[in-house]
Amino acid sequence: MSLWVLVCAAALLSLERICYLWVWRAPYRFRALCAATSVAWIGGPVNLLRLFFFFFKILQCAVFFTWCFIYGDGVLMPANGNAWLLGLGALMIALGQGLNASVFYRLGKAGVFYGNKFGYKIPWSRKFPFSCLRHPQYLGALLSIWGFFLVMRFPHDDWYVLPALETAYYALGAYFER
Repeated sequence: MSLWVLVCAAALLSLERICYLWVWRAPYRFRALCAATSVAWIGGPVNLLRLFFFFFKILQCAVFFTWCFIYGDGVLMPANGNAWLLGLGALMIALGQGLNASVFYRLGKAGVFYGNKFGYKIPWSRKFPFSCLRHPQYLGALLSIWGFFLVMRFPHDDWYVLPALETAYYALGAYFER
């Protein structure tokens, strides 16, 4: 495994968490940036953060697929033909995306994209998935990431590297967004 590839992947993947942490800790600066720049047509900080979300998910997928391409010797295929592992990985991805969808359903766009930090009144939800989990969206993302790498890179030595890194990033994000 190349240290340079790992450092590049770590840096690119950290951008999402750094951005969200900045917005969470200094929403007034993000709101001021929205007002002072030519992005007012987007419709405010919630909509801009939603665009950032899509950008970061595209970047995250690009890093993951690039990792798999590099360490898969130029091939983007599952690393293991074991049906049980493929099924487990697919189940993890499906559960993760289900959790993410349930968060969007419960909170709506303003709730998911830090509307409470921008002055929106977001009622606290105690319904599923919040009745069971403190950070269901983060858990959903991590289940999806671990499932993806279980399918694409297991049993190779690097299969857990980016999922472990992302787990650390999401754990730090959850800790600092309290």
